[in-house]
Amino acid sequence: MGKKEHCKKCGKELIPDEIGATKKLVNRGAVVYYCLDCLAEAFDITREDIEKKIAYFKEMGCTLFQ
Repeated sequence: MGKKEHCKKCGKELIPDEIGATKKLVNRGAVVYYCLDCLAEAFDITREDIEKKIAYFKEMGCTLFQ
C-alpha cells in the first residue's frame, strides 16, 4: 500500500477521489493535494458542487476517478 496523502491546507488524510479532484480541477501533474472542503473554499463553491463533478467525471470514464 502506498503512502497516505494529506491535504496541504488542513492536514486531513485524503481519499482517492480528493486526489483525483485536485488533479482534475487544479493541475493534472499536481503532487500537492487538497480535501474537497479546501478545494471548494478555494474555488468559492460548495463541496456538493465538487461531489457532483466527481460523479460526472466518473460517468464519463475519467481515469483519475476509479
